[in-house]
Amino acid sequence: MSEQLSTRVEYGKTLAELGEQNQDIVALDADLSGSTNTQRFAQAFKDRFFNMGIAEQDLMGTAAGLAVSGKIPFASTFAIFATGRGWEQIRQTIAYGGLNVKIVASHGGVTVGEDGGSHQAIEDLALMRVIPNMVVLVPADGIEVRRMVEWAVTYQGPVYIRTSRIPFPVIYDETYRFELGTGSILRDGDDLCLAGLGLMVHHCLEAAELLAAEGISARVLNLSSLKPLDWELVVASAQKTGALVTAEEHLVTGGLASAVCEVLAEHYPVPVERIGIRDVFGISGKPKDLLEHYGLMSIDIRNAAYKVLKSKARSKSLELRQVIK
Repeated sequence: MSEQLSTRVEYGKTLAELGEQNQDIVALDADLSGSTNTQRFAQAFKDRFFNMGIAEQDLMGTAAGLAVSGKIPFASTFAIFATGRGWEQIRQTIAYGGLNVKIVASHGGVTVGEDGGSHQAIEDLALMRVIPNMVVLVPADGIEVRRMVEWAVTYQGPVYIRTSRIPFPVIYDETYRFELGTGSILRDGDDLCLAGLGLMVHHCLEAAELLAAEGISARVLNLSSLKPLDWELVVASAQKTGALVTAEEHLVTGGLASAVCEVLAEHYPVPVERIGIRDVFGISGKPKDLLEHYGLMSIDIRNAAYKVLKSKARSKSLELRQVIK
């Protein structure tokens, strides 16, 4: 079994390491530092850590004030509370003002598990993606989140990074470097493209293996820079393969599927199948059981691949008939 790392844990480690190097970095949390892993920073730099309590609006407002004062604030809490309770402050103060605040929100998606629908953020990416000036990032593994956090310190402006509760397999090695607006081709193929986000990138790679055993060649993309999206890579992949499957631990509206379909509608329309949650809230359960319940496993991506390949074949048949006419 490949090495597994938790993106929330790697975030906490990286933030503490960066705090040693840069005295302007400060951290804020909403009484959840043990879960978000900002507790590492709090233990190392007591005078640069602020527990705002269960007051997410204050969390975001205070982070904005610290940014205006020249600090580099990292504001953390669960994704559902950061983007839900603090949305107005993020929109009106942080993003509208273009302030240098980094929001690193943990417990994204249904893999929060037993805490249930009230704590499972399945709409956070849509809420952040719609705000002007906001960068939206979802790391595919523990190494990528480290590189994203290191990059975020150097970037001037608001950033939203989603981390997860559970650990999942490592995809990259230590040589990996994150570039804003750039996706990764993790596996090349000609028949279709599987584009993933977060944990689902690993499931796309597993699905590509299943398809390869059945004679189907799938390109796999990690589109961790959700906003700005690497639209040129998306279009090039559509042109090469003629069909795409998107996969995300999020509603199929407003997140990766919407971003990809928007790009393709403008530049190169091809058949697309969307793997994600469909207009329902989360429920309580074990993370793996929930992934299976919502159709977010590699076998579901494999099945979607066959559906989109059928659509691709029908589309080609229609084009051929039009040429013959």
